[in-house]
Amino acid sequence: MSASVAVYRNIYTEDCFKQAYGSDEKTSGSLRLWEKLAGRCRCSRGTCLHLLRERVPIFSWLPRYKLKKWILGDTIAGLTVGILHIPQGMAFALLTSVAPIFGLYTSFFPVFLYMCFGTGRHVSTGTFAVVSLMTGSVVEQLVPTPLEMNSSSSEAVEFEARRIGVASAVALLSGIIMLCMFGLQLGFLSTYLSEPIVKAFTSAAAFHVTISQLQSMLGLRLPRHTGTFSLFKTLGSVLENLPHTNMAELLISLVCLAVLVPVKEVNIRYRQRLRTPIPVEILTVIIATGVTFASSLDSVYKIEIVGHIPAGFPRPRLPALNTFPDIAGDTVAITFVGYAVSVSLAMIYADKHGYSIHPNQELLAHGVSNTLSSFFTCFPSSATLATTNILESAGGHTQLSGVFTSLVVLIVLVLIGPLFYFLPKAVLACINVTSLRQMFLQFRDLPDLWKISRIDFIVWVVTWLSVVVLNVDLGLAIGVIFSMMTIICRTQRAGCSVLGRASNTEIYRPLENHSKCYEVPGVKILTYNGPIYYGNRNFFREEMSKLLGLTPEKIRSWEKARKALEKREREATVNTVERGIANTSFSSENEFFKSEAEIQAVLIDCSSVIFVDVAGARLFTQICTECQKVGVHVYLANCNVSVLKILTSSGLMNHMNPQHIFVTVHDAVMYIQQQKEKPAENTTTVWV
Repeated sequence: MSASVAVYRNIYTEDCFKQAYGSDEKTSGSLRLWEKLAGRCRCSRGTCLHLLRERVPIFSWLPRYKLKKWILGDTIAGLTVGILHIPQGMAFALLTSVAPIFGLYTSFFPVFLYMCFGTGRHVSTGTFAVVSLMTGSVVEQLVPTPLEMNSSSSEAVEFEARRIGVASAVALLSGIIMLCMFGLQLGFLSTYLSEPIVKAFTSAAAFHVTISQLQSMLGLRLPRHTGTFSLFKTLGSVLENLPHTNMAELLISLVCLAVLVPVKEVNIRYRQRLRTPIPVEILTVIIATGVTFASSLDSVYKIEIVGHIPAGFPRPRLPALNTFPDIAGDTVAITFVGYAVSVSLAMIYADKHGYSIHPNQELLAHGVSNTLSSFFTCFPSSATLATTNILESAGGHTQLSGVFTSLVVLIVLVLIGPLFYFLPKAVLACINVTSLRQMFLQFRDLPDLWKISRIDFIVWVVTWLSVVVLNVDLGLAIGVIFSMMTIICRTQRAGCSVLGRASNTEIYRPLENHSKCYEVPGVKILTYNGPIYYGNRNFFREEMSKLLGLTPEKIRSWEKARKALEKREREATVNTVERGIANTSFSSENEFFKSEAEIQAVLIDCSSVIFVDVAGARLFTQICTECQKVGVHVYLANCNVSVLKILTSSGLMNHMNPQHIFVTVHDAVMYIQQQKEKPAENTTTVWV
């Protein structure tokens, strides 16, 4: 069933519409500013409580906690994630090039702190493979691994202390950066790491993690390579030393992979039927530790084991502050990666469960977590993909699940930790590799990405190749820069189109895509689909000149013809007055000039022009001047407030009639046609 709409109203220029429907900006703006200042400066008990609930969200959600409805799900999910944190924490500590005990510390303190300050109900924080890998590269650069060192000597203890000092310094500086970003309300910066960049980066980083773990899985004692082409250097070193493989550690790795991979696949495929996933990682750790102890594999086959894990809490300790100048650049990259992954995960599950998170508050939460944890020998933490997915699928409802997660890790720290003395490091390496399944499977997004946006597909591929070929930090920087360059190129080459009118409507569409629309006689309606600024002003000018035919040669010839016509008009006037004889050639020459300039008006639709800078505003002035030279009037329509303000401030109104700026394209077209016909009324009727 079709319907028609008739609209009968006055033609509105921007000035007329503002007079009829606008507001007094100065008064309302000053009132709003005064009200904001007064609100910020007001101090009361209610304001303090509101600020406390806003900055420490646990005081907001805990009083409203539905105990009977949520406690069972939070308990099961928290315990499940806590059990997973134990092997993963120790495994990711190897990626960070520190002792496994520090991975357990990082799985305890940040979890509890995020529970108090975070807004993501289903976010599980702790050790994350990519962040650990990036931190490990910094540690290896400043405290490289010696080829020969007695693990039981005092030299080894000092070596481990130096390493965790650097890793803690990275966590402290990362936390400080986040807190500074929170103070400046820079949570929006995470948007510069787009979804294709994050997915490509994490997928490529998974390859770095896998290659870095090969030496532990094969029982090779090799130095860790850092810097550009580190993946290929590590792979070449492993291939070169394959004859020195420890067959016992290779067998352990193969058995662990044969157990971990299929059981994890079962957990994923049947997660709807399983109340909680099978804790295959902790079971593998327990069994491997028991077998190694019973068989004395460490002494008989020289396999590398975890070694001494101290029981109890760590003493507060100041990180290596003297390393700040050396770690600053890498820490910025680690901060952005950790924050972007954390916010992305929080938003995904917030959208799924119908609540909202606050990016700036997330900055505060992760900033506090990293800053305070660094004084307890923790390395940088963030939200983790695997444990967050398990937390949500196991039935977690709120941040309270973090209490039970921390409780499990606390029991291990206080009581059970020393029992993992005989745990083979090859087992932890296998846990690292199998935890990257989700990252590797992100290749499945590429076909859909190609169909949706080929530019995003190219961004994905460039980021992935840069991270794999060069390095994690440098590859990420290249991905971000390349992504921003694609945006700049798209704004520089935004299309300029000629609009035509659909018959008997007020609808105007590009003629190139709508063959049944027609151009309004004598009026060239143009639209530009992007901002007009210093970067694309030349392209915009070229497109306008091409569509209007305003080449410098034609402008000069038309201006010369106009001057000649004006001269003949004056002569004809003199002849008519003095002799009473009319100049019969004048009208024919005037008609010839009009035929040369078929366009009497240019109408620019600014609906897609989101902003204009000084260079763009001056270009508008230049276009107006050139059009006036050939007798063509310029009109504007659909200008937003900021664009109109900049154009007005730049002096455009000195070269253009303010009454030539209209609310809609159709208002301008009706006005132009009425000026030709000189109608009595100033109204327009639109039938749809």
